[in-house]
Amino acid sequence: MLFQHVRQFGQKLVRRRPLDLKEGSESPLARCLNTLDLVALGVGSTLGAGVYILAGEVAKDKAGPAIVLCFLVAALTSVLSGLCYAEFGARVPCSGSAYLYSYITVGQLCAFVTGWTLILSYVIGSASVARAWSSAVDNLTGNRISQVLQGSLSLHVPHLAKYLDFLSLGLVLLLTGLLVLGVSESALVTKMFTGINLLVLIFVILSGFIKGDLHNWQLTRQEYELAKSGFNNTSSLGPLGSGGFVPFGFDGILRGAATCFYAFVGFDCIATTGEEARNPQRSIPLGTVISLFICFLAYFGVSAALTLMVPYYQINSDSPLPQAFLSVGWGPARYVVAVGTLCALSSSLLGSMFPMPRVIFAMAEDRLLFQVLARVNARTRTPIVSTIVSGTLAAFMAFLFELSDLVDLMSIGTLLAYSLVAFSVLVLRYQPDQNLSKSEKMEVEITETTLEHEASSLESVPEGGISKTLKSLCNPVNNIPTQQSGQIVCGCALLLAFLLTTLCLVLAQWPSRLVSGDPVCTMVTALMLLLILGITFIIWRQPQNPTPLHFKVPALPVLPLISIFVNNYLMMQMTSTTWFQFGIWMVIGFAIYFGYGIRHSLEKTSNQQPPASSSQTLDKNIPIAN
Repeated sequence: MLFQHVRQFGQKLVRRRPLDLKEGSESPLARCLNTLDLVALGVGSTLGAGVYILAGEVAKDKAGPAIVLCFLVAALTSVLSGLCYAEFGARVPCSGSAYLYSYITVGQLCAFVTGWTLILSYVIGSASVARAWSSAVDNLTGNRISQVLQGSLSLHVPHLAKYLDFLSLGLVLLLTGLLVLGVSESALVTKMFTGINLLVLIFVILSGFIKGDLHNWQLTRQEYELAKSGFNNTSSLGPLGSGGFVPFGFDGILRGAATCFYAFVGFDCIATTGEEARNPQRSIPLGTVISLFICFLAYFGVSAALTLMVPYYQINSDSPLPQAFLSVGWGPARYVVAVGTLCALSSSLLGSMFPMPRVIFAMAEDRLLFQVLARVNARTRTPIVSTIVSGTLAAFMAFLFELSDLVDLMSIGTLLAYSLVAFSVLVLRYQPDQNLSKSEKMEVEITETTLEHEASSLESVPEGGISKTLKSLCNPVNNIPTQQSGQIVCGCALLLAFLLTTLCLVLAQWPSRLVSGDPVCTMVTALMLLLILGITFIIWRQPQNPTPLHFKVPALPVLPLISIFVNNYLMMQMTSTTWFQFGIWMVIGFAIYFGYGIRHSLEKTSNQQPPASSSQTLDKNIPIAN
């Protein structure tokens, strides 16, 4: 009896949402976004104020002029996740992003964890950007706003802000009202801010190429000493390294790329527009890839322009571009940079706030969160309750809290989502098509039955059975996926995820042992690498689903596995304090899930089939439009 209850409870945790859950019903949200709207949303969310500050910080202390290579490596790494989002956007055009993808593939509990961490990421991200916007405006006024507020409304409580930030509170509430008004209005404002931001960045790039000097990519020790003797405050000078284009070596490029990777976070907001895009199966893949490409060109161009205008060791980390323009005699250009910074922060804030209610709406619609959060305004066709609740929470965080210590929490949710999307793409590509004709189904069933009989006849000869099993794993008979091949890929993918996570833990926590040649650590790492290669080969040999999509990730299974490895490795870099804070957030989430979600979920019956067919793409009620 106890075993049966435990088994039923376990089945509830792994029940999956079928792809055809919404077939026959029209989305309650308004389908009004085209590809340009999605590109603007992706670029605006990704290309925030970091483009004006991050390049200077990385170039001065980590990479020098080779920062352009850092952004190239970071962009290529981000593209791995971007391609996975693009395929899933073509396959599952619904709200929910990584939450929905993991619900379809992995199961309910994993989906809830993904959605709950995404909510955390978006809330902290929105509040952090609002605080940065407030700080930027304060700097333009000579810090008068902060002085007034600190003098009259100062706080002296640990982990709270120094003063009540009414400017960021008002900004978040204002944009919450804009999001309530309608998605088309929000998209228009986002396009305006993003357009101005891109124009400013083009001005910065062209100015850098005009006023820059290629010699700044070939600096020597003598020039560094000369600059050092001419500086009154030598502490403002950064390290020289070895000089030249790559002053801090290959290690500096990798360290810089790890920092630059977070500059490309934000494009995943496009995946939450599945029920508001006119043609999501085309627009989401295109929007994701184009927005990442535009962001790479902007980061690459700005970092090149900056290091051409100023020697990398003289870059001002706090305000690199305004100081660079002062150094080349273009002082007034700093006002153009200030306008671009505010527009970048505004579009980034909208980009952080836009997907937050969509994820909450998707979870509430599945009854994993409270049903009232799924309420949609009949006139504006926006998720009004989840928008107001999430916007109020972000405004409260920006108003009261000092968020610098919580920023790393954003990364956990984002990286976890990236990994799960890559895992989901890997699994779903190898699942059988549920829409086969009767003759094709009969042929597959006959083949599987024949294989089962052959395997059972060899059970009396263990060696032959093992040989036959290995042969069937490496040389499948069918050229289209079957239930057996789909289950093989599911099991192998789960084992690979565990091995990759363990490998990342070893590389992140005990790198010195590997470098010093510790025999135990080296042997364990080598064994894991051999297992990873072997299991990857088995997955590669399985037949893929031939169903045509608007976009498919190339080079399966390698690219999703590399994406999972990179994302897990970056997660392992987080501090124990960050993981403790994440644990507190998850305790709150589990209280909601086990107290409400697991009992009210729409998926009341256990689903024991393999992950849903890759051909079920929810496109019956999606109008085709450009």
